[in-house]
Amino acid sequence: QVQLVESGGGSVQAGGSLRLSCASSGSIYDRYCMAWFRQAPGKEREGVAYITSGDTTNYADSVKGRFTISKDNAKNILYLQMNSLKPEDTAMYYCAGHPRGTRYCGFSQRDFTEWGQGTQVTVSS
Repeated sequence: QVQLVESGGGSVQAGGSLRLSCASSGSIYDRYCMAWFRQAPGKEREGVAYITSGDTTNYADSVKGRFTISKDNAKNILYLQMNSLKPEDTAMYYCAGHPRGTRYCGFSQRDFTEWGQGTQVTVSS
């Protein structure tokens, strides 16, 4: 069973930056679709960004131009670089993945079979 562990969350001022990491228990990023989701208190969990095994990426409109998803297959680490952070970015951030093909790579939560425990990001004014 694949295990995912997020890290890198914390508290920052608006306009600041954070880089989240998601370490896998094995070499999976060369064949998995990987995504970052987030959930703020009182809100539904939403997709933030995803990356295919072939490194094609996509972003939610709310983070486009500010966030960058990437991965290091050799190190088994998925990243989310977050710049120009806003208070509305405050949420618990989760990484998730599945071994299905690129046809199923996206923001459909039910498609993802592997989930991390989450890391908290808090952005203050």
